[in-house]
Amino acid sequence: MPDIASPPHDGDMAPALFPSLLDATDWSKLAPTVQRMHGEGEVLEASGTAQVDGDTHLLARLLRRILSLPEPGADQAIALTIERNGQRETWTRRFARGQMRSTLQPGDGTALRERLGPVSLHFSLHRDGHAIDWQLRRVSMLGLPLPRALCGHVLSRSGAHEGRYAFDIDTRLPGIGRLIAYRGWLEIDHVR
Repeated sequence: MPDIASPPHDGDMAPALFPSLLDATDWSKLAPTVQRMHGEGEVLEASGTAQVDGDTHLLARLLRRILSLPEPGADQAIALTIERNGQRETWTRRFARGQMRSTLQPGDGTALRERLGPVSLHFSLHRDGHAIDWQLRRVSMLGLPLPRALCGHVLSRSGAHEGRYAFDIDTRLPGIGRLIAYRGWLEIDHVR
């Protein structure tokens, strides 16, 4: 069985997406649960619970629908499937009140690009203790960069709590307020 602190790769196979975007020393210092979630298998399935918040005015609800984001609700069951194809990952998050699908792949340089409908979010990843801090660098829509003033603030962190994978995401946009915030935990059910 390969050591999870150093993702397996042979001469022809590229490392998984997240290990390739973090320094090897930083990767080895992440919580084992974070390493497993972001580095193991071609298909990973996990389940848990999420608290989903967001403003309820018409514009926020409409934008959530366009981007296929879940609606607010407490204690929502969540199921996650990550499908990996080289350094491209498709994340399907099924909440009790909606489904969210995004594609993650390398961006420019050492950035991570997450595509969500017509929008691409470009993050730099940094280790913070035993967790990954996702720092939003820019946003593009239909391939065109948006002015930084329109990008708002995205706080995103993936770590571990009590042995489980923990996540905390909060997205706020100018003129809209809190588009979506979801936080909670996942346990890995199956990896193949």
